[in-house]
Amino acid sequence: MSMERIELARDCEGVQIPAGTKTMLEKGIEAFITQSLGGTFTVQVPAHGGLFRIAGKDADALGKLPEDAGGASVGGGDLEAMVWEQLKSCYDPEIPVNIVDLGLVYGMEVKDQTDGTKKVEIKMTLTAQGCGMGASIALDARHKIMTLPGVSEADVDLVWDPPWTPQMISPEGRERLGID
Repeated sequence: MSMERIELARDCEGVQIPAGTKTMLEKGIEAFITQSLGGTFTVQVPAHGGLFRIAGKDADALGKLPEDAGGASVGGGDLEAMVWEQLKSCYDPEIPVNIVDLGLVYGMEVKDQTDGTKKVEIKMTLTAQGCGMGASIALDARHKIMTLPGVSEADVDLVWDPPWTPQMISPEGRERLGID
């Protein structure tokens, strides 16, 4: 795995992996970009002793341009397919495979609202119950779903039954991880 060395161009917030603790990373600090997927960045910051997730809105602090965090076309079409496409743009910051191909999404349902809009309900899990990034990953999924036309509400619930196992990883995810 190649890591790109950078110095932060400005102060920015990082979320420590896997604890989920927010930390202000200072301008000029040395960091190494280890992953850039789904519109977020994972950086190793030796001075702070670990890995941090940097939001796409802070890409400029890393000397990068923000990616299109959406990932799905927002033109017409099948809303369910667009939701799945958005979920495939969400990543665990430690694993270079999206949450769908990791087998973390257990279910998705689109419900009609009385005002003609849609509510999307997601049931997902994490690779480990103690992962402090769970709320961040769920929030990322919710925000991306809310960008879809006609969606007025999105709920992402973390569930633990059934427990996640590596056998839940899709063939595409297994290939990306070099499993099998």
